[in-house]
Amino acid sequence: MNEPTTRSETIIGIDLGTTNSEVAVFRDGRAVVIADENRRKILPSFAGIGDDGAVLVGEAAKNQYPLYPERTVRSIKRKMGSDERVELAGKSYTPQEISAIILRRLKSIAEQHLGESVNKAVITVPAYFNDAQRQATREAGRIAGLEVARIINEPTAAALSYEAAHHGRKHILVYDLGGGTFDVSVVRIEDEVVEVLASHGNNHLGGDDFDQKIVDHLLRHLQEKEKVDAKVSRQAMARIGRAAEAAKITLSDQPFAMIEEEYLLENQGRPVHLSVELAREDYEAMIEPYIRETLEAVHIALKGAELTVADIDEILLVGGATRTPLVEQRLEREFKRQPRGEVDPDLCVAMGASIQAAMVAGQDVASVLVDITPYTFGTSAVGEIDGVPTLHRFVPIIHKNTPIPVTKSEVFYTMLDHQKAVDVKIYQGEDPDAQHNVLLGRFLVEGLSKAPAGNPIVMRLFLDLDGVLNVSAKEKKAGLEKSITIDNALRRYAEEELEVARARIGALFEDEEETIEAAPAEALEEGEEAQSQHAVVQARALVEKAERMLPEATPEDREDMVDLIETLKDAMDAGDNAAMKKSVEALSDILYYLES
Repeated sequence: MNEPTTRSETIIGIDLGTTNSEVAVFRDGRAVVIADENRRKILPSFAGIGDDGAVLVGEAAKNQYPLYPERTVRSIKRKMGSDERVELAGKSYTPQEISAIILRRLKSIAEQHLGESVNKAVITVPAYFNDAQRQATREAGRIAGLEVARIINEPTAAALSYEAAHHGRKHILVYDLGGGTFDVSVVRIEDEVVEVLASHGNNHLGGDDFDQKIVDHLLRHLQEKEKVDAKVSRQAMARIGRAAEAAKITLSDQPFAMIEEEYLLENQGRPVHLSVELAREDYEAMIEPYIRETLEAVHIALKGAELTVADIDEILLVGGATRTPLVEQRLEREFKRQPRGEVDPDLCVAMGASIQAAMVAGQDVASVLVDITPYTFGTSAVGEIDGVPTLHRFVPIIHKNTPIPVTKSEVFYTMLDHQKAVDVKIYQGEDPDAQHNVLLGRFLVEGLSKAPAGNPIVMRLFLDLDGVLNVSAKEKKAGLEKSITIDNALRRYAEEELEVARARIGALFEDEEETIEAAPAEALEEGEEAQSQHAVVQARALVEKAERMLPEATPEDREDMVDLIETLKDAMDAGDNAAMKKSVEALSDILYYLES
């Protein structure tokens, strides 16, 4: 459990998203999403290392991605909770470490805005995140130098941002379709209590999958028209991915999107260009199976809440992917009402997180939050499944959609006379066969009394607000007890590993922190460092394009281009922004005439 928090302490709210992330604070009775030094409230969830070794986070890393995908990581949230590592600039990192890089940047944005050090945060996760994923999120916070005061579900945070001061009673459906995850929650709001009744979702469904459908379409086009497999080039694939995302965004407002990428790659010595028009109608046909899957999840959540479509008073849209017109159309057709969208779907989760942070900090906030567990927790026992005897029948103890924190106990009995030990296994899942669920942990209760078969063993499960599960098994007769705390189903950072990871990520930021400490406030407000990095990325892209176009230039233009390319490279190496800008303008003029 968390220690009591002093009233004066500032706790920030963070939406750590697959595609984008935001940070907010509750001040003067309202939630405020904090903008960075360039007045951007949304931080792309990209982390990278520049060729000079500098850490790139957000827009700068996203700009680098098409050119140097091997030095950039995106969508790391989809790997949270796994022991899969990612490569970044030739080094291997855990998902927690990459997430910590993003969290450190959000922490820095908050500190610059507030003018004070920030050490605690409430971080949101998808409602359907399992224990391992939630624990990985907590570890990422610790590596970033943040104590995670609370983990709350994204739909819950969204409901808080919409309805923090609601009076009366209503049932709300929160439809949360982000970049990498989808979940739906049924929420009851009665006066100032926000209670989640049921949740369902998919941790691997989101806007990234919509992008991939467009990417697949473009790859087929290149294969059929140009007879080239673009998948052989990482840079080409990165550029196609960026183009697909841009087309998806365009199609949210326009019926057609033109997708053009010049000099995408070479095929047998000739340049390959991409030029395709995509109609919204065709795009929506591509993603329709995904939307249908989300609606199936909606009905599962409604069933879990013991409600029908007619019982829902309002629908809240959360996540950037809900801007896809097909989403609103299908929901409106299903519920016979238009979803609400007055709160920015990209920002409402961070706003809700800051409201919850204010509650934890002891501020006077209207709403009281009652969250639920999206999973069932239990053990295995001898029994029957569909009439067939088995040793692995799953016995639920804490059921899905139970409000948390919660403590539940169940009694089990020994099978043999003078049984000396009981092997306790704890599972997470919904399948009646325990072997098909996720094994979270196990422990052995040894030294039982010499009693006849039927000796009662009381099992107790306690699930706290952060989703940490504490399990104990106690022999009722003799009082012998064993217990286990389950923080992570797949991988747990030891304390020393956390310290190593924190030092490792901290070392990446050393130069940046020295610059911030030495720079005057005016320079920080203007965001010169970020602008300079952005200019370098653009300059590299222009150099790459110019080098590809050299064979098409006249001898005179080619000579000028070579000189400008060298001058531009020297300016980048020297960090001479003025010279870089001058060379970029001159080189752009030449390329413009070559292309026209």
